Amino acid sequence: MFEKLLGVPAHPLFVHAAVVFVPLLIAAALAYALVPRLRGRVGWATALLGVVAPFAAWFATLSGNRLRNVLIAKNYPAEILDQVSKHQQFGDRTLWFALALAVVSVLQVLVTRGGARRYALPSPGAWLDWSLALLVVVLALGTAYYVFKTGDTGAKAVWTGF
Repeated sequence: MFEKLLGVPAHPLFVHAAVVFVPLLIAAALAYALVPRLRGRVGWATALLGVVAPFAAWFATLSGNRLRNVLIAKNYPAEILDQVSKHQQFGDRTLWFALALAVVSVLQVLVTRGGARRYALPSPGAWLDWSLALLVVVLALGTAYYVFKTGDTGAKAVWTGF
């Protein structure tokens, strides 16, 4: 499944999902964390993207690993495989940052949107809300950086390396 999908290499297809859902998670998480009056409108989207985006990044990573194995098996030149390895390293970091951002974002939604009462958690204080918001901002910036670097190195490997 992660090597080919409908006869086409799966990685470019899965990458498109990650390219859409991870930046949407970044935007929704930042909106939820930094603009409390929008929380009622973006909370559900933030929580949903907190589930979908890491899976999209994970599928892109798995399919990228399969594609790299195919390139190795086809004896692609070392300089291309080096570019692919660099791209893979950024992709792995993107996955971990997206996962961390998703966890913190969903936690913030649960803690601040009545989820605290439903799950018998103590009512969040302003310090907890601001702490989670700060963490969301840091993780969102890191995720955005790695999304950019992953895409940039992948595009350069495809358009200048092959």
